[in-house]
Amino acid sequence: MDLIFYLVPGLIMGLALFMGYRVTRRWLQVRAAWNSGLTAEGRCLRAYTTVSGGHGDTSVRTTLHHVYEFTARDGRSVRFEEEDGRGTVIEGDYVTVYYTDGSEVVATAHEPSRGKQAAATFGILAFLGVIVVFCVGFIASYATTFAGSGPDGF
Repeated sequence: MDLIFYLVPGLIMGLALFMGYRVTRRWLQVRAAWNSGLTAEGRCLRAYTTVSGGHGDTSVRTTLHHVYEFTARDGRSVRFEEEDGRGTVIEGDYVTVYYTDGSEVVATAHEPSRGKQAAATFGILAFLGVIVVFCVGFIASYATTFAGSGPDGF
């Protein structure tokens, strides 16, 4: 029975740490694309939205997606999808694409806003850090309060 009080917070911590990894990785990728100095004219091939939530009393979140295509410096045609783009970009519009060169091209059509992106990233990481600290505190307090109180001494 005690296992559940260690397993559930451990899984929550693992999920929070994985989310922190993904947020940090995307932040570094977009920053590298902005700092690379490589730009190209890209074209919006498709714009669509996805809707999540709205069950019961939950709020609805609509996410705008764009699919872009551009030609890299080496002549390769690169297609990528991006969330939360400008709402004024529609299919057929031309945009400036910032990208990194190499075998794995990372691209973004978001305009450079380093301060805004850094603040959002650190805010998310701080929130996830609070979750991890809470889980560690819960596990530690449970272990010290109920250690040895079970029938097996666990």
